[in-house]
Amino acid sequence: MLHVKSGVLKLDNHTMDYFSFGNGNKTLLMLPGLGDGLRTVKGTAMPIAWMYRAFAKQYTVFVFSRINELTYGYTTKDMARDVSLAMDALGIRTASVLGISLGGMIAQHLAADYPSRIEKAVLAVTLSKSNNTMQTVVQSWLAMAKAGTYKKLMIDTAEKSYSEAYLRSHRWIYPLMGLVGKPKDASRFIIQAESCLGHNAYDSLASIKCPTLVLGGRMDKIVGSVSSEEIAAQIPGSALYLFEGLGHAAYEEAKDFNMRVLDFLCGADCPAL
Repeated sequence: MLHVKSGVLKLDNHTMDYFSFGNGNKTLLMLPGLGDGLRTVKGTAMPIAWMYRAFAKQYTVFVFSRINELTYGYTTKDMARDVSLAMDALGIRTASVLGISLGGMIAQHLAADYPSRIEKAVLAVTLSKSNNTMQTVVQSWLAMAKAGTYKKLMIDTAEKSYSEAYLRSHRWIYPLMGLVGKPKDASRFIIQAESCLGHNAYDSLASIKCPTLVLGGRMDKIVGSVSSEEIAAQIPGSALYLFEGLGHAAYEEAKDFNMRVLDFLCGADCPAL
């Protein structure tokens, strides 16, 4: 019923893993976060489609990885250009976009640089420019990735992303982390982590004209607690909602996350969740 399809796009001299699900007459692009540095969306279609299954009736959803041939110095602006090329390859003229964390950074450039292509934007648990909180966290992750300590990296990511209530019931998983899914090399993660550190779309936000919803967590330990408010203050007419008691993983933990996104994207036309 989810109509899941997976594939690889050819974009100039690059390739990009992606998948789609749903069969609605509207189009939604989903851009994942820094986890793409450890693993592309290849092989993840079913669990992600199930997590966002409420979107499938109204939308055909396309989930894009970053290109497979990333090079050092690749920026979030470059990644936004790749998404525009992916839209061309798939014959998508216009779409709404949901960007989470690093995906939200990319979505900012996408909405600012390609205004005729983006109908609505949802920017979740992200920031407009690097701050001290993110610098400290991501620099420590870079050190772990370069040292090859992926289990430590995954545990630290969990500790900084989820609420304490969630962690209390899930820390039993920690001994199993890092046993599978270790990347062949650290370069993909390092390049994307460095793109986070160098991200700066702050001055471009005022040029975003599409309706925009900014979602954040009050307890975000990765991008900081005020980053969402800073974004919303810069984008004319944008809406802001902060999840109380939740942090960077609010998109997973908040039971009303999908409802809020859908309500913003399609309003009265959305089915009840």
